[in-house]
Amino acid sequence: MERGVPIRSVSRSLAVLQVINAAGSMSLMEIARAVKVPYATAARLVLTLLHEGMIEKEPGRKNYRPTMLVQSLASGYNDHSHLGAVARQHIVDLTNKHGWPVAVSTRFGMNMIVRECTHTLSPYTLSTYYPGFVYPLLQSAAGLVHLAFSSERERDLSLLDLTASGDHDRTALGASEAALEDIRAKGYATRGRNRFTVPEGKNSAIAAPIFHQGRLCGTLALIFLASATRMDKAVELCAQDVVDTARAVSQDLDRLDANAGRRGPFEENIRAVG
Repeated sequence: MERGVPIRSVSRSLAVLQVINAAGSMSLMEIARAVKVPYATAARLVLTLLHEGMIEKEPGRKNYRPTMLVQSLASGYNDHSHLGAVARQHIVDLTNKHGWPVAVSTRFGMNMIVRECTHTLSPYTLSTYYPGFVYPLLQSAAGLVHLAFSSERERDLSLLDLTASGDHDRTALGASEAALEDIRAKGYATRGRNRFTVPEGKNSAIAAPIFHQGRLCGTLALIFLASATRMDKAVELCAQDVVDTARAVSQDLDRLDANAGRRGPFEENIRAVG
């Protein structure tokens, strides 16, 4: 091989991993288009990354997402792309208990992005949202939880962005300081008849924070049909389970760090959660 000329298959594999990691979840066709390679080439590259454990196929869907092993590529890795894998069984159990779909999300600018969800497992959903679905931070229970439990500096920056966007009515959005303090005191946020869902205004949600090493890293929300259950009844029946499930995910995230310190190999960490 001529000196200075890269190995094309390695370059392409890294490119595939980068685009999947950036998007959070992608289909094979989307990967091929993003990396600008033929579909058959993309399939071979994805198969290689699957074999190495760097990506995994999503349950019940022909999409691929990063695994925890991505962390092994950089000690400073702190994007919580592996959050969905850690949370998966917990949110499946919560859906099995109450019937309603559950979504785990992280912040994405002034929006939230779904990392994992159980919409396909619930018979009580009007719309199916997959990992990668983006929705407004300031119009969702998950977004309000993120604002309430994020650091003071991050919250101030978010509210500055709110002002810059021309949407000044924090009280109407439920983002007043008193409202955020109430969320922190309760440990969860609620939002009725979300406008960003399809059909509009049909879904409501209860959300709680997920922490990693004491820092906010995501949110967990149970979504229910507003016409089927009043908010006060949903809170009575489900709010504590939402909080407890989010806490269990947080504990698993911290446990993975402890296992990494004792065992070293990331494969052991995956077994610990699975």
